[in-house]
Amino acid sequence: MSLLSLSALVLSAGMGMQAQPLAAAVPSPPPVQVTDVMVLLTRKPSVSLSDLMKVLPEEARETMLLYLNGKIGQWYSRADGKGVVFFLRCSTVEEARAIMESLPLDKAGMVDLEFIPVGPLAPMRFLTQPQPGESEAK
Repeated sequence: MSLLSLSALVLSAGMGMQAQPLAAAVPSPPPVQVTDVMVLLTRKPSVSLSDLMKVLPEEARETMLLYLNGKIGQWYSRADGKGVVFFLRCSTVEEARAIMESLPLDKAGMVDLEFIPVGPLAPMRFLTQPQPGESEAK
């Protein structure tokens, strides 16, 4: 597979676009195996920062316990200051939702949550398979 064909494949699969004619001969990648669920947590606009700060110590403790119990793989502050990003070790959005709904900020109705299932970059699987016209013995 040429670099141009691979680039077109990655772009079309990664961006949810229709495959370009250049990549038409390339088979579709298999479905992505969900390995984590990314959760975007943002404070609701109606919630004051002072009200949020009253619940934050308990939220921090519960979040740390989830990390120590292996449920949270990574978490970050958003650089734009709009909230937090969690990568939960879950294979379904439903499982991630149950975890997040157990936390104090969500129980208090102070945050909005967006769930995005993620997994390995599917088009990269093509790099592990022999390509048409490629010699299998190198």
